[in-house]
Amino acid sequence: MTPPKPTSRPDKVSLWRYLRLFRKDILSAQPQRLYRAWMAEFRTPFFRSYLVNQPELIDTVLKKRPDDFPKSNRISEGLRPLLGDSVFLTNGDTWKRQRRIIDPAFEGGRLKDTFPAMHAAGQAAVDRLRLQSGGVVEFEEVTSHIAADVIFRTLFSVPIEHEIAAQVFDKFRSYQREQPILNIAAFVPLPKWLPRLHSRRTKKNAKDIRALIRRLTADRAELIARGGAPDDLATKIMTTRDPENGRGFDTQEMVDQVAIFFLAGHETSASALAWTLYLLAMYPEWQDKLAEEAVALDPPEFSVMSRLKLSRDVFREALRLYPPVPMMVREAKCPERFRNRAVSEGSQIVISPWHLHRQERLWERPDEFDPTRWGTENVKTCQRNAYIPFSTGSRVCPGAGFAMIEGPLLLSMLLRHFRFELVEGQTPIPVAHLTVRSKDGIWLRLVER
Repeated sequence: MTPPKPTSRPDKVSLWRYLRLFRKDILSAQPQRLYRAWMAEFRTPFFRSYLVNQPELIDTVLKKRPDDFPKSNRISEGLRPLLGDSVFLTNGDTWKRQRRIIDPAFEGGRLKDTFPAMHAAGQAAVDRLRLQSGGVVEFEEVTSHIAADVIFRTLFSVPIEHEIAAQVFDKFRSYQREQPILNIAAFVPLPKWLPRLHSRRTKKNAKDIRALIRRLTADRAELIARGGAPDDLATKIMTTRDPENGRGFDTQEMVDQVAIFFLAGHETSASALAWTLYLLAMYPEWQDKLAEEAVALDPPEFSVMSRLKLSRDVFREALRLYPPVPMMVREAKCPERFRNRAVSEGSQIVISPWHLHRQERLWERPDEFDPTRWGTENVKTCQRNAYIPFSTGSRVCPGAGFAMIEGPLLLSMLLRHFRFELVEGQTPIPVAHLTVRSKDGIWLRLVER
């Protein structure tokens, strides 16, 4: 029994069939051959796309020459109403300035300071789940709640039950359900002045979320001015100045950044944690190992993270099989030549962690769940060259270190108190919306230890 993955489409389909599949789910819209291909070309009437699956080419695009392959605006079209000009969507000097201000908040020493808030969110989750023990629970909803709680506690020092935090969480769930992964402008080049045809509900939810975030940032700015702000991530980012020009974020910029922190930090963590729990339900022998290891959480101090090695390997393996962000899209600024093939200026360069992490020429038993692989020589090479759940190079996710503390910690806390069991007839089918989620949720039986 191997973990579920979507059925690939036939190798040849019409353009319109492909676009319909793509808009519904980008994973099942891809052919099986991509799990072995080093590169594949896709043609549309308006542009060419090249899925790059060879480590050397990925290294060129993401590490060696990132300025020659900026983020594609085609993907940002669908996210702009919520994320504005956040660090996730910008390029060039704007992006570099944003990273100079953001990165210090996520440095190693600062991550230690976030540990108590993460642990408090985990304990709150354990307390809530005790009320559901013995029942069948939809865990994508559970992990979304936990991840949102972590973000609000570490960013603004408030729990998810806080009035504004709860409203943001509720509005974001509505936004997620309404928002397709791609807007029409991703396929058809539209002038900037032409409306992007976002649904009325999508635009309203984005507007409401941003208004709530603006209230949080305004309140924090007032506390900072009075000298009474907590020493959390929001305070660190709002008080950091760009070392090159001495400027920090204004209110609008801070709203953009908080929006992406919530999207990236909440949505991706929720996806990763939910799939990890499902994998553990599939392979219950690992649950006992992690529960035994979790005894190290007494006392709950940051230093215990170095002892949660099995939990870390299990989480790594889940990120390999179910990378929250399945594809990243860059654009060639100049004509290129990849694998003796001409790549014209403006072509879309697609890098797919989903396919790279299951590349049949690189990984041993790529579709199998095996946390022990992380101690082998083969995986060390793959980890360097073919494992990018947080991207890589200069545009690596600034919260990668944060996520690799949050995931193993929450996993250990949950496994210490509960067992997770499969439910007959409830096999999740991975689909890609904003992140890799299950088509109909992830349902597990929850049993208190």
